[in-house]
Amino acid sequence: MLAIAVVMTAMTNKPAAKTPNIVLFFIDDLGYGDLSVTGALGYKTPNLDQMAVEGTRFTNFMAAQAVCSASRAALLTGCYPNRVGVYGAFGPASPLGLSPKEETIAELVKAQGYATGIFGKWHLGSDQEFLPLQQGFDEYYGVPYSHDMWPLHPWQEQAKYPPLHWIDGNKPGKEIKNLEDASELTPVITEHATAFIRKNKNKPFFLYVPHPLPHVPLAVSNKFKGKSERGIFGDVLMELDWSVGEIMKELKTQGLDENTLVIFTSDNGPWLNYGDHAGSSGGFREGKGTSFEGGQREPCIMRWPGVVPAGRVSNQLLSTLDILPTIAKLTGAKLPKEKIDGIEFTALLKGDESKSPREEFLYYYRKNSLEAVRKHDWKLVFAHPGRTYEGSLPGQNGKPGPSPEDHAFPEALYNLERDPGERYNVLEQNPEIVAELRKIADTAREDLGDDLQQKTGKNARPVGTAVRK
Repeated sequence: MLAIAVVMTAMTNKPAAKTPNIVLFFIDDLGYGDLSVTGALGYKTPNLDQMAVEGTRFTNFMAAQAVCSASRAALLTGCYPNRVGVYGAFGPASPLGLSPKEETIAELVKAQGYATGIFGKWHLGSDQEFLPLQQGFDEYYGVPYSHDMWPLHPWQEQAKYPPLHWIDGNKPGKEIKNLEDASELTPVITEHATAFIRKNKNKPFFLYVPHPLPHVPLAVSNKFKGKSERGIFGDVLMELDWSVGEIMKELKTQGLDENTLVIFTSDNGPWLNYGDHAGSSGGFREGKGTSFEGGQREPCIMRWPGVVPAGRVSNQLLSTLDILPTIAKLTGAKLPKEKIDGIEFTALLKGDESKSPREEFLYYYRKNSLEAVRKHDWKLVFAHPGRTYEGSLPGQNGKPGPSPEDHAFPEALYNLERDPGERYNVLEQNPEIVAELRKIADTAREDLGDDLQQKTGKNARPVGTAVRK
């Protein structure tokens, strides 16, 4: 009896397993084919390749929308961006931002005692009431929106944008006046991220690293200038890979590597009309600003030694929407009070491929237009006007080629298992599948609305609007 009591006492006094640190990389305009592990040529991304060797690469991973602000709102809230009223990319003069009433990943884990930091591009409202420190983050150093929204805009040189400053907490810092200043973006963000790890090594933390590059205009430090065979785009990718390596190295130095989940993905596909200054969609159709796979299917690698299987490739359908509920599950955080669209995939993350956590996905774009729906490998694209890069010669040396915004896309059904490039319309051959997908669309329109059908969603919430004097 005494032995049993000792064992029971030992079991009772055993400390609870530590919740993991979270490091989340969110790269800007990175295409599916822009890593050497996904087929890039002319440069190498050895740190990300090694991360894929030591973790799991998800090949069917979707950004929630193929444009900056909307994509970031979805990542941080676990909601389709139109559910939280966020559309497109907020400009510097916009009074709009992610509503402070929405609960972000940072707010959820902060309630669990996590330190929270963001270093990089925010783009969810530049008025102070919308900045990261008001959205659950303890620390922020970065740029408030895309770094082409400045007086040296690469293709509208007379555009009257205000000066672009680094933001330190809530206050403007050093001005980014030219491409030489912009070449500091990746190194400075990396320095702040590694310092955050050192500062918080004795407590759990959530580190969000939304790098502004390789969004144009491209800029790279002298350390990487001219190092690739792909020109400045390759140089920039080599520096971003270096940044990932430095942050991973810091985790190991501080003894945190074994208890840190690292997630690497992108906000949307490449801005293809920039030609040699743009990335690759890896063979998927179209790119940024479209609801075809090249606009929303992103590279995604997740690593957590001993928890996430090493060297695995998972083809299960997932989305940035699903990151919030999964982090909540892993950290013991409560889910947001309001409805979200993400689905937690903890079992899949840890290696259980027996069931797909996500069966359906909605492709919204423009202000609130439902352009396509997907179930498993079937994707129904509705007739809609949209951007196309096809049939136009891309630009060179930082100048864009044309990308017509009102191309008329017809209704089409694609089987992504056999036709990931979305080239063969099999709509007439599969009436039952089309009917099933149309029902999913009808439900989505009731829930979130659809501008193309002039429907207002019952469960869409308002965007934040700044109070300006």
